[in-house]
Amino acid sequence: MTAQIIDGQAIADRIRADIALDVTKFQEKFGYAPGLGVVLAGDNPASQTYVRMKQNACHRAGMVSVTRTMTAQSTQAEVESAVAELNADPHIHGILVQLPLPKHINEEIILRAVSLDKDVDGFHPINIGMLGMKGREPLFTPATPTGCMVMLQEAGVDLNGANAVVVGRSNIVGLPMALMLIKANATVTVAHSRTKDLPALLKTADVVVAAIGIPEYIKGEWLKSGAVVIDVGTNQVQDPTSAKGYKFVGDVHFDSAAQVVKAISKVPGGVGPMTITMLMQNTMKAAWRIAGG
Repeated sequence: MTAQIIDGQAIADRIRADIALDVTKFQEKFGYAPGLGVVLAGDNPASQTYVRMKQNACHRAGMVSVTRTMTAQSTQAEVESAVAELNADPHIHGILVQLPLPKHINEEIILRAVSLDKDVDGFHPINIGMLGMKGREPLFTPATPTGCMVMLQEAGVDLNGANAVVVGRSNIVGLPMALMLIKANATVTVAHSRTKDLPALLKTADVVVAAIGIPEYIKGEWLKSGAVVIDVGTNQVQDPTSAKGYKFVGDVHFDSAAQVVKAISKVPGGVGPMTITMLMQNTMKAAWRIAGG
């Protein structure tokens, strides 16, 4: 079997074209562009790269993107103040707090400080709580899991009654991903570092979402024939054949998995572009809601 490749970049490009049209409509109605505010604290190179990519994507769509940048030594009060300024700015419709924050910063307090109406990353405790409740819907859902759900939809996956395994239990991906799959009527198992016999568990899965942050950890022989795999992992590994000396791989061993599964997302060019796109989509939703459009 040769797997269908779920091309997140192609899906994202199509959605971003629609977002750009929506931005134009918003500007024509209100006289200014939708705005995304980013809080970046610390010196994590990956976080700096992610923020730059998000800024560039917003600018290409015609959105305004502003960043409040602080050092790793910034205080709790300084980070809270940056969030408060963005909350108060009527031209900022979405706020993204780039995680992880420096260890001395209380992440829960910062995320709770973000205005619920501007919580486009979907991490406010109320939004996460609503996501976890039957019959309730949050204002916004986290960008990466939302992107994964769109990719599954694009691949034609019927989640109703499907056995899904989410490998990873982070607040950013694993846990909200599981909640979203449950809302889609899948039967969900969350696997993690303490899970016994992961290969046997994965053999039962119609859908696998890999988000553990270990390069090529999940092997093709662990997977069920005909399964669908969404690989959230983006891991930098050495590659002497590359001009840069490194490359990015997922949490799934792509070559072996592609011989077994029905469909699989690629890395890079899979979930990453979708995460940024869902953030932009949430910002557009927030802009119309706040502006009263």
